[in-house]
Amino acid sequence: MSLPRTPSFRLDGKRALVAGGSRGIGLGCAVALAEAGAHVVIAARGAAQVQASVDEMAQEGLSAEALVLDITNVAAVQDAIAALAPIDILVNSAGLARHSPALDTTPDDFDTVAAINIKAAYFLAQAVARQMLGRGGSIIQISSQMAHVGGIDRAVYCGTKHAVEGMTKAMAIEWGPEQIRVNTICPTFILTDLTKPTFDDPEKRAWIASKIKLPRVGQVEDIMGACLFLASDASALVTGTSLLVDGGWTAG
Repeated sequence: MSLPRTPSFRLDGKRALVAGGSRGIGLGCAVALAEAGAHVVIAARGAAQVQASVDEMAQEGLSAEALVLDITNVAAVQDAIAALAPIDILVNSAGLARHSPALDTTPDDFDTVAAINIKAAYFLAQAVARQMLGRGGSIIQISSQMAHVGGIDRAVYCGTKHAVEGMTKAMAIEWGPEQIRVNTICPTFILTDLTKPTFDDPEKRAWIASKIKLPRVGQVEDIMGACLFLASDASALVTGTSLLVDGGWTAG
């Protein structure tokens, strides 16, 4: 009898693009991929921040480079992707939220959030998928638990993240024959610099704690393993699905 062998989580020789990768969840994903052997291109709008992140990774012996890019500029994205060496893995961690009661949502709020959470995510995936044709690859959108439930003051955010889930499933169906896998990671509230004000509010912290079934909130490290799994051959038959890292929030 021949024993089965666990597929490799290693990414040696692979090239990854992490959009919104200069801090928070995106940076965590970039580090996870680089630690597994990938060369990582970190894309973000802020030149100083993205370069600082790349420099810190280099100090740890990780292979990374900086790309200053506003992913809401579709033409710039297309040009940037065309100029890059072939990408095997895309992680899109760029996103935006403007929370308010649904009755108070302004057209500007809606357009601004949708521009990055839906339109930019869509056309970034499209540009990378065109480059992956004939080679295959893994596209990972950082979505949210709010793509599967509703939330007070989050109608626009929930709407955009539900849209990401829908387009991910459709892209997975279309691009599956090209061996391009498309999935989402759906985190609960993760403690980062951006979410610190929420966690500092006692009422909001209590609401979060009441929803997460495990006795703690999320850390960036909780997303890193999920990202590595979906990027690697360990998930070779996984496409068109959501990996919920929500501490049981959506369980009920």
